[in-house]
Amino acid sequence: MPRQGSRGSVHRDGGPVEAAGYVADVIGDLIQIAHVHRLEMLCYLLDMARIEAMEIGRPHRRHRSGRD
Repeated sequence: MPRQGSRGSVHRDGGPVEAAGYVADVIGDLIQIAHVHRLEMLCYLLDMARIEAMEIGRPHRRHRSGRD
């Protein structure tokens, strides 16, 4: 069941995948703000965090090693 946070936002208990999706969305907004102000290193670091959050929501793929 959704819960209301302290700032009026709605929190769902959808687990880590939903949380990571939300984090990726919020980071996208932060990247836009940093880009407008030409904060290039901050944009880069935020983008790395956004990519990591998006990876959590992707289906796991097997890593192929030379041994099968």
